[in-house]
Amino acid sequence: MFLQRSAVALARRTAVKPALARGFTTSLVRRNAMPDDARVADNKQLKKFDEVKTETDLLPPGAPSGVVPTDLEQATGLERLEILGKMQSVDIFDMKPLDASRKGSLEKPIVVKSFGDEQYIGCTGAPADSHVTIWLTTSRSRPIERCPECGSVYKMQYVGPQDAAHDHHHEDGAHNHEEPKTFADFVRPEYTY
Repeated sequence: MFLQRSAVALARRTAVKPALARGFTTSLVRRNAMPDDARVADNKQLKKFDEVKTETDLLPPGAPSGVVPTDLEQATGLERLEILGKMQSVDIFDMKPLDASRKGSLEKPIVVKSFGDEQYIGCTGAPADSHVTIWLTTSRSRPIERCPECGSVYKMQYVGPQDAAHDHHHEDGAHNHEEPKTFADFVRPEYTY
């Protein structure tokens, strides 16, 4: 009985080899069967960054049948615009870091441009990396925010469209959150910043 149990346990532990294994040569032959010209999309369909005028210009040509598409062949919308911009050394989303050489004040805050209604800002202090990252939230209704650790002031500058299509008011109260109360709300209004 003991011998019978150990034989069953040993059979469970052994690795089972698949009946049909795809060899290295088969994969190599399949890869070489596709000509390099088939991977390149039709040049008439690929538009350069300067040629993009409408949203339909941001639709990709797609990849040929049987080929895994590249990012350029399958990206759409803002992602495609970013890829086309990077191909011509244009930084679409202005991803360079903020000015960390100075501390922002109420008279001269550090300006953060935003296309959205809300922007998260990570403050690492002045000089840079003098404290851990503290995340601040600015919005169109409250564009100025002060870091509680170092006192640096940041201001969100909205650069998006003034009449956004998704900027509508909900009657049922959805998306209408009230700003949380702070100690400054109960003492003096000028203590807000």
